[in-house]
Order: sequence, then structure tokens, then C-alpha cells
Amino acid sequence: MGKGADDVGLGRAAIHKAVEASLGRLRTDYLDIYYLHQPDYDDPIEETLAAMDELVRAGKVRYPAVSNYAAWQVCEIHWIAEKSGFAPPFISQPMYNVLARAIEDEYLPFAKRFGIAVIPYNPLAGGLLTGKHSPEKEPLPGSRFHNNALYQGRYWHEDYFAAVEDLRTIAQEAGKTLVELSLQWLLGQPQVDSVILGASRPEQLEENLKACEAGPLDGVVLARCDEVWRRLRGVTPKYNR
Repeated sequence: MGKGADDVGLGRAAIHKAVEASLGRLRTDYLDIYYLHQPDYDDPIEETLAAMDELVRAGKVRYPAVSNYAAWQVCEIHWIAEKSGFAPPFISQPMYNVLARAIEDEYLPFAKRFGIAVIPYNPLAGGLLTGKHSPEKEPLPGSRFHNNALYQGRYWHEDYFAAVEDLRTIAQEAGKTLVELSLQWLLGQPQVDSVILGASRPEQLEENLKACEAGPLDGVVLARCDEVWRRLRGVTPKYNR
């Protein structure tokens, strides 16, 4: 990202510039999915949707998508798109994991009603669900939490560390690692279409893929995970920005 007026936000010029830059970096003629990363409260959403529609019609973007939008905002986008003849987004990337389940109250029912795919990010809560972090120690260098106020504000709390230990116990008693439990829980949710995985080392990717290949968790384990979640409902971060 640069510092010019066309390097930020979701105005027409900024979107076109960003897509062209992505095409150049990827050395391709089109993008399968292009996400609006978060709402832009400065530029009109009509301008944003018109720009995305231009890119779809030009064959440079196949599927517009959204991330970090509230259900009502995506509903508004669909209403404007239908009224204006624009291509609407049918793919979304919300924050969702066994510790942060705010989308279950409103967003998931909305997505099901409108046929919007759900591809969560933060499946391991920014790394908290690896079990490698401790509230008594500073965040590990190189981790999402190191010098990152956003992620510390989201997950770095006593309640979450206590929940991680509860989940660790559940995982051990089920013969699984904490990572396996977390990913299998998420992949087993009926409205999750795919999951965005992140890894900084090959062995992390291998562990993630191994967990993804396993079957769903049994009902007893799921019920125990629900018990942990009920204690977090009052402190869970909101899913939209």
C-alpha cells in the first residue's frame, strides 16, 4: 500500500489500481475471488460496487467477496447490487473459531438465507489456539500478537487463556492436539465452506492439513466446546469492523 489518495479505501480508482497491482504480482489475467477487506465509511458503497462490477464485466475478477462486514451491510450491498444491476458478493470471509463465535447469532443465519459462502479467517485465533502463548509472558516475536494492538485487543485476555486451557484438556482427553481440535471443530460447522489457513513453517502447515483430513468431532466433544464458549459470550470480539 502506498500513501496516495488512490492507495487506500474502496473508491473506484483505488479498487482498479489495487486489482491491477494484484494481477501483476500474480502474473495472471484474472482473479478468482477478490475481497473487500473491510467496510469503507468514507467512499459511497455504490461507487465501490460499480467499480467491482466493471472488473467483473472486464473479466478481471470472477467473484466479488466481502470480509469483516456486518450482516446488515452485506444485505444492503445485495439490495443495491440488485437495484443497480451490479454483481453481488456471494462469498464472505468472517472471523470465526472455537473461541470467537459471534457470527452464529446473526451472520450465519443471514448467510444461509441468502446463499453466501462462509470461508472463515483466524481459525486458530491468531495463534492463541496453538497453546504456545502464556499470559505471564510477552507475546512471542514473530507472532500475530507481537507489537500488534489489534490482535492483543481481540484475544489477549485472561478469559481466553483460561478457555484455551479448558480446550487443551478436552483435546487431550479426546486424543487430539489443541490445533486438531480447533480445526476439526471449525470444519465441522455446517455452514463453513472452507477455511483460510496460515503457517510460517512447513511443519505448521503439515499439522494443519493433518487436522483438516480428520473426521468431525463427536457429540460429546462438541458439547464440551459449547460449554467453553458459553463462558466467553460476554467478552467475545465483534465479527465486523
